[in-house]
Amino acid sequence: MTRFVPAAAMLAAALAAAPAVHAWEPTKSIEFIIPAGTGGGADQMARAIQGIVAKHGLMHQSLLPINKAGGAGAEGFLDVKSAKGDPHKIIITLSNLFTTPLATGVPFNWRDLTPVQMLALDNFVLWVNAKTPYKTPKDYVEAAKKAGPGKFKMGGTGAKQEDQIITAAIEQRTGAKFTYIPFKGGGAVATQLVGGHVDSTVNNPIEAVAQWRAGNLRPLCVFDLKRLPYKQKVTKDMAWGDIPVCKDAGLDVDYLMLRGIFMPPGVSQDQVQYYIDLFKKVMATPEWQKLMEDGAFNRTALVGKEYADWVAKEEARHVSLMKAAGFMAGGGK
Repeated sequence: MTRFVPAAAMLAAALAAAPAVHAWEPTKSIEFIIPAGTGGGADQMARAIQGIVAKHGLMHQSLLPINKAGGAGAEGFLDVKSAKGDPHKIIITLSNLFTTPLATGVPFNWRDLTPVQMLALDNFVLWVNAKTPYKTPKDYVEAAKKAGPGKFKMGGTGAKQEDQIITAAIEQRTGAKFTYIPFKGGGAVATQLVGGHVDSTVNNPIEAVAQWRAGNLRPLCVFDLKRLPYKQKVTKDMAWGDIPVCKDAGLDVDYLMLRGIFMPPGVSQDQVQYYIDLFKKVMATPEWQKLMEDGAFNRTALVGKEYADWVAKEEARHVSLMKAAGFMAGGGK
């Protein structure tokens, strides 16, 4: 029988379990690099972590979130790659950890960094404007096919990244053809859908929850492999757990995105362990539990070899997805 442990008790246990003195601790502020724009899921999560660390006094130094979104995140990745041996710099990653080097040929690979902690996996939802008549993904796809190739616009963050990869997978599975329109961040994507400037998006839950709660957007399905476990109502009559899985609703596409932490190359195991312990305490707080539910996250969390093995497997999957979509650097298949 699974016993429910309140978030406050989890936090107390995590704090009690943490060693009083670490073999290494930061001696100055930590640059917390975000390889994405403001308002998106990675930005929101990094700033939530900053707030949790500060509120609970989880470290003596400050976390300083810094957005480095240039080149689809390449600016941030190359910055951390070049900071060899610097334990005062960490980066929150999303799937552009794979997509950016594959699509652009930029000289970077995740193995250039040091894996620390998978925080969670982020879901994607197929969203439409609430004023439209579409109630299921089948309704929407059939309307897009009937309208003709490129007539329906899919909004997303960036080009040849997660949102466009999912869009390409939908096209391959259904025969529908969309015009994909890239924007700088998930917040802008949701705003464009509310304004009717695009017909649909595949935004992360946290990027569109405010507009859903306000009655402006409608979720058609979630791209996870099983229904979300969250039962608390977000709108008057729906919880995250009420959204059908796309595969069960006739759209055979699934996709989850990494939310994880890496450090520069050449750091010590003691330095890595400090951050593992820090994020263990972060993830035990009531604020983190609320973030996970509000954002409908898949709560898979890994460290060490399991984390590195998952990343390697996911990289291989992205190579396959991007080859199928024709998104590889140089147009390679």
